[in-house]
Amino acid sequence: MRYTHTCATAAAAVALTLAGTTTAFGAASPTAGSDAVFLQTIHQANLAEIAAGKDARTHANSACVKQVAQILVRDHTTLDAKGGALAKSKGISLTSDPTAEQQKQLSALKPLNGTAPYDSAWLKLQSSGHQQALALIDKELKSGTDSQIQAAAQAARPIVASHLKMVEGGVCHSSMGSSPPQ
Repeated sequence: MRYTHTCATAAAAVALTLAGTTTAFGAASPTAGSDAVFLQTIHQANLAEIAAGKDARTHANSACVKQVAQILVRDHTTLDAKGGALAKSKGISLTSDPTAEQQKQLSALKPLNGTAPYDSAWLKLQSSGHQQALALIDKELKSGTDSQIQAAAQAARPIVASHLKMVEGGVCHSSMGSSPPQ
Protein backbone atom coordinates (compact mmCIF):
# COMPACT_ATOMS: atom_id res chain seq x y z
CA MET A 1 0.00 0.00 0.00
CA ARG A 2 2.82 2.40 0.84
CA TYR A 3 4.43 1.78 -2.55
CA THR A 4 1.14 2.41 -4.37
CA HIS A 5 0.56 5.62 -2.43
CA THR A 6 4.12 6.84 -3.05
CA CYS A 7 3.88 6.10 -6.78
CA ALA A 8 0.45 7.67 -7.09
CA THR A 9 1.58 10.76 -5.23
CA ALA A 10 4.73 11.11 -7.32
CA ALA A 11 2.87 10.48 -10.59
CA ALA A 12 0.22 13.04 -9.73
CA ALA A 13 2.84 15.62 -8.82
CA VAL A 14 4.73 15.17 -12.09
CA ALA A 15 1.54 15.25 -14.13
CA LEU A 16 0.52 18.51 -12.52
CA THR A 17 3.96 20.00 -13.00
CA LEU A 18 4.25 19.11 -16.66
CA ALA A 19 0.64 19.83 -17.56
CA GLY A 20 1.48 23.40 -18.37
CA THR A 21 0.61 24.84 -15.00
CA THR A 22 3.13 27.63 -15.05
CA THR A 23 2.97 28.11 -11.31
CA ALA A 24 4.87 24.85 -10.86
CA PHE A 25 7.52 26.05 -13.29
CA GLY A 26 8.00 29.57 -12.05
CA ALA A 27 5.26 31.43 -13.84
CA ALA A 28 5.82 33.91 -16.58
CA SER A 29 4.57 37.40 -16.02
CA PRO A 30 0.85 37.73 -16.73
CA THR A 31 1.62 39.88 -19.77
CA ALA A 32 4.12 37.44 -21.28
CA GLY A 33 3.06 35.96 -24.60
CA SER A 34 2.33 32.28 -25.08
CA ASP A 35 5.71 31.80 -26.78
CA ALA A 36 7.55 33.13 -23.72
CA VAL A 37 5.42 30.97 -21.44
CA PHE A 38 6.26 27.97 -23.61
CA LEU A 39 10.02 28.61 -23.32
CA GLN A 40 9.79 29.10 -19.58
CA THR A 41 7.61 26.03 -19.06
CA ILE A 42 9.66 23.73 -21.28
CA HIS A 43 12.82 24.97 -19.53
CA GLN A 44 11.36 23.90 -16.18
CA ALA A 45 10.43 20.53 -17.72
CA ASN A 46 14.04 20.17 -18.95
CA LEU A 47 15.37 20.96 -15.48
CA ALA A 48 13.08 18.31 -14.01
CA GLU A 49 14.13 15.71 -16.61
CA ILE A 50 17.82 16.41 -16.07
CA ALA A 51 17.48 16.11 -12.29
CA ALA A 52 15.37 12.94 -12.58
CA GLY A 53 17.82 11.42 -15.04
CA LYS A 54 20.78 12.13 -12.80
CA ASP A 55 18.90 10.62 -9.87
CA ALA A 56 18.08 7.47 -11.83
CA ARG A 57 21.66 7.05 -13.00
CA THR A 58 22.56 6.72 -9.33
CA HIS A 59 19.48 5.08 -7.81
CA ALA A 60 17.90 2.91 -10.49
CA ASN A 61 18.00 -0.84 -10.10
CA SER A 62 18.15 -1.92 -13.75
CA ALA A 63 20.73 -1.24 -16.44
CA CYS A 64 17.90 -0.33 -18.83
CA VAL A 65 16.64 2.50 -16.61
CA LYS A 66 20.19 3.75 -16.08
CA GLN A 67 20.75 3.78 -19.85
CA VAL A 68 17.50 5.65 -20.50
CA ALA A 69 18.37 8.10 -17.72
CA GLN A 70 21.74 8.80 -19.38
CA ILE A 71 20.00 9.52 -22.69
CA LEU A 72 17.50 11.85 -21.01
CA VAL A 73 20.23 13.79 -19.24
CA ARG A 74 22.22 14.15 -22.47
CA ASP A 75 19.28 15.18 -24.65
CA HIS A 76 17.51 17.47 -22.18
CA THR A 77 20.79 19.22 -21.33
CA THR A 78 21.34 19.94 -25.03
CA LEU A 79 17.73 20.99 -25.61
CA ASP A 80 17.81 23.24 -22.56
CA ALA A 81 21.03 24.94 -23.66
CA LYS A 82 19.46 25.73 -27.04
CA GLY A 83 16.22 26.90 -25.44
CA GLY A 84 18.16 29.03 -22.96
CA ALA A 85 20.11 30.72 -25.73
CA LEU A 86 16.89 31.41 -27.60
CA ALA A 87 15.22 32.80 -24.47
CA LYS A 88 18.22 35.06 -23.84
CA SER A 89 18.10 36.38 -27.41
CA LYS A 90 14.41 37.20 -26.89
CA GLY A 91 14.89 38.80 -23.47
CA ILE A 92 12.93 36.05 -21.73
CA SER A 93 14.15 35.24 -18.23
CA LEU A 94 14.50 31.65 -17.08
CA THR A 95 15.03 30.20 -13.63
CA SER A 96 18.26 28.39 -12.86
CA ASP A 97 17.01 25.72 -10.45
CA PRO A 98 14.22 23.17 -10.38
CA THR A 99 11.15 24.40 -8.54
CA ALA A 100 10.36 23.31 -5.01
CA GLU A 101 7.55 21.17 -6.46
CA GLN A 102 9.97 19.44 -8.84
CA GLN A 103 12.39 18.79 -5.99
CA LYS A 104 9.51 17.37 -3.92
CA GLN A 105 8.58 14.99 -6.74
CA LEU A 106 12.10 13.66 -6.95
CA SER A 107 12.28 13.29 -3.18
CA ALA A 108 9.11 11.19 -3.28
CA LEU A 109 11.12 8.46 -5.04
CA LYS A 110 13.91 8.42 -2.43
CA PRO A 111 12.37 5.69 -0.21
CA LEU A 112 12.47 3.38 -3.24
CA ASN A 113 16.13 4.01 -4.19
CA GLY A 114 17.92 1.00 -5.63
CA THR A 115 14.82 -1.17 -5.96
CA ALA A 116 12.66 -2.48 -8.79
CA PRO A 117 9.74 -0.36 -7.46
CA TYR A 118 11.95 2.74 -7.92
CA ASP A 119 12.47 1.81 -11.56
CA SER A 120 8.76 1.24 -12.12
CA ALA A 121 7.75 4.50 -10.42
CA TRP A 122 10.48 6.46 -12.25
CA LEU A 123 9.44 5.05 -15.64
CA LYS A 124 5.78 5.88 -15.01
CA LEU A 125 6.72 9.43 -14.05
CA GLN A 126 8.82 9.79 -17.18
CA SER A 127 6.04 8.41 -19.36
CA SER A 128 3.54 10.87 -17.93
CA GLY A 129 5.99 13.76 -18.05
CA HIS A 130 6.97 13.16 -21.66
CA GLN A 131 3.31 12.87 -22.70
CA GLN A 132 2.70 16.25 -21.10
CA ALA A 133 5.82 17.76 -22.70
CA LEU A 134 4.68 16.56 -26.13
CA ALA A 135 1.27 18.14 -25.53
CA LEU A 136 2.99 21.40 -24.61
CA ILE A 137 5.17 21.26 -27.73
CA ASP A 138 2.16 20.47 -29.93
CA LYS A 139 0.26 23.41 -28.44
CA GLU A 140 3.19 25.70 -29.27
CA LEU A 141 3.37 24.34 -32.81
CA LYS A 142 -0.36 24.94 -33.28
CA SER A 143 -0.77 28.33 -31.63
CA GLY A 144 2.66 29.92 -31.19
CA THR A 145 3.44 33.11 -33.06
CA ASP A 146 7.25 33.35 -32.89
CA SER A 147 8.79 31.44 -35.80
CA GLN A 148 12.11 30.85 -34.00
CA ILE A 149 10.43 29.42 -30.91
CA GLN A 150 8.17 27.29 -33.07
CA ALA A 151 11.24 26.01 -34.96
CA ALA A 152 12.85 25.06 -31.64
CA ALA A 153 9.66 23.24 -30.61
CA GLN A 154 9.60 21.44 -33.96
CA ALA A 155 13.23 20.35 -33.52
CA ALA A 156 12.57 19.15 -29.96
CA ARG A 157 9.45 17.16 -30.81
CA PRO A 158 11.08 14.02 -32.29
CA ILE A 159 13.56 13.86 -29.42
CA VAL A 160 10.85 14.06 -26.76
CA ALA A 161 8.75 11.55 -28.74
CA SER A 162 11.70 9.12 -28.81
CA HIS A 163 12.05 9.52 -25.03
CA LEU A 164 8.38 8.68 -24.63
CA LYS A 165 8.86 5.49 -26.64
CA MET A 166 11.67 4.49 -24.27
CA VAL A 167 9.45 4.82 -21.18
CA GLU A 168 5.94 4.40 -22.57
CA GLY A 169 3.56 2.63 -20.27
CA GLY A 170 6.10 2.66 -17.47
CA VAL A 171 8.17 -0.02 -19.21
CA CYS A 172 11.83 0.45 -20.08
CA HIS A 173 12.77 0.21 -23.76
CA SER A 174 16.39 1.37 -23.89
CA SER A 175 16.99 -0.32 -27.24
CA MET A 176 14.83 2.38 -28.78
CA GLY A 177 17.78 4.76 -28.49
CA SER A 178 17.54 8.45 -29.12
CA SER A 179 18.92 10.51 -31.88
CA PRO A 180 21.21 13.29 -30.75
CA PRO A 181 19.53 16.71 -30.54
CA GLN A 182 19.84 18.71 -33.72
